[in-house]
Amino acid sequence: MSTGSRFDGKTVVVTGAASGIGRAAALAFASEGGIVYAADIDATGLAATAAASNGEIRTQVTDVTRTEDIRALMDRAGAETGGIDVVFNNAGAGGDRATIDQIEPAGWDRTMDLLLRSVAFGIRYAVPHMTGRSGGAIINTSSVAAVGPGYSPTAYAVAKAGVLHLTKVAAADLAKHGIRVAAVQPGFINTNIFTSALDITGEAETTAKAVIAQMSQHAQPVARGGQADDIAQAVLFLASEAAGFVNGTSLIVDGGLTIGPRHSWDPASPGIFEMLEKFAPQNPGK
Repeated sequence: MSTGSRFDGKTVVVTGAASGIGRAAALAFASEGGIVYAADIDATGLAATAAASNGEIRTQVTDVTRTEDIRALMDRAGAETGGIDVVFNNAGAGGDRATIDQIEPAGWDRTMDLLLRSVAFGIRYAVPHMTGRSGGAIINTSSVAAVGPGYSPTAYAVAKAGVLHLTKVAAADLAKHGIRVAAVQPGFINTNIFTSALDITGEAETTAKAVIAQMSQHAQPVARGGQADDIAQAVLFLASEAAGFVNGTSLIVDGGLTIGPRHSWDPASPGIFEMLEKFAPQNPGK
């Protein structure tokens, strides 16, 4: 039974739903009455997501780097329920870690296929099933990495910046269909994206996750680690009627990570003016 009504009877497609943000979003949509089509390359993880739900989740193994898989997912959701109301294009991973002076074409293309091309064709193949329905919404996962260097590997950052611009142009293209398009930009969120990007497994993965959890408490002004549900709740807002006047833009959910340099909010990390204060007269102007 659902615990809410924002998405009662709505058909919702979520990619990357076997873990992390996608799993949290799939569970949240289902708990609020959505008929959720949860997609991922990880069949075991999908089954666990469905088993954890108190709503309706239908799973489909989907490799979002294969456009035929994306099309089959959208076609199934549309055929079984009569149409699609919400799409959350979320699937992704860390991508190639090489810097721009070291990356090879195959690594670049793999990253773009997974993080940017998949979003484009998630939109492309969902739209035929969304037209003619009221209040359609597409939400895409970008990242704080889209705002500048230092948050991720280069290819990942470029792809996520592309997602932001795709969100804008898609909102313009789809206005004629009454479909809104928005993006969410997660900050430092405690998911497995970090360990999976570095191929860390087993006991080392458990240790690494504990270190990440500890670090993330101090990475931004909000003094706790970001959780997958923090992003899921932002996505549900953007997909809901409450955000009916929000279109073509993004919502940064990062605990304040990107508000400014660390010394602007952390007293223990002084900026240049604080460092120079010891050389200034104690009573200037007197």
